[in-house]
Amino acid sequence: MQELNQKLAQIQTELKAKKSSYNSFGKYHFRKAEDILEAIKPFLLKHGVTVTINEELIMTDPVPTIKSIATITDGKDSVNATAVVGVDLNQKGMQTAQQFGAASSYGKKYSLGNLFLIDDTADADTTNSHGKSNAVNKIKEAAKPNITAEQLQKAREYIAAGGSIDAIESKYKLTNEQKTNLTKTL
Repeated sequence: MQELNQKLAQIQTELKAKKSSYNSFGKYHFRKAEDILEAIKPFLLKHGVTVTINEELIMTDPVPTIKSIATITDGKDSVNATAVVGVDLNQKGMQTAQQFGAASSYGKKYSLGNLFLIDDTADADTTNSHGKSNAVNKIKEAAKPNITAEQLQKAREYIAAGGSIDAIESKYKLTNEQKTNLTKTL
């Protein structure tokens, strides 16, 4: 495994994936999965490794969600990186297959970016929502657990001591009745 880690570290250090595409609406350049794959190719034979991407539909409700796994292997050992993306079924002007294809491309891009340590923090592609709702927020909201009676009691005590209901809502799903009961604590 040490040998593969050394090869991966060298690739991560030397890899330069250009941003070959331009979004005229948002006025920014961005890279696609294809840009990363093209940049990786010279390293494959040089280091005796292969790179694959596998995808899996992991959730359908409330938002179809795709998990993309990028893997580098030397035939003995492997290292994986994962990205999870939601499918925007409300994307205007796209058929369902195109909506899934767009999410798939995003998942591939980010799993490869995670594997090869490609930093997109300054890329407007990571922050531009183009006026659409954020599917990631819907997924996070759906993943929140329902609050138990014991946790609800602790939440009352927390709010009575000056805590914020927003902090409770960021951690748990609350019904309208539970919110009303908690705000009566104030």
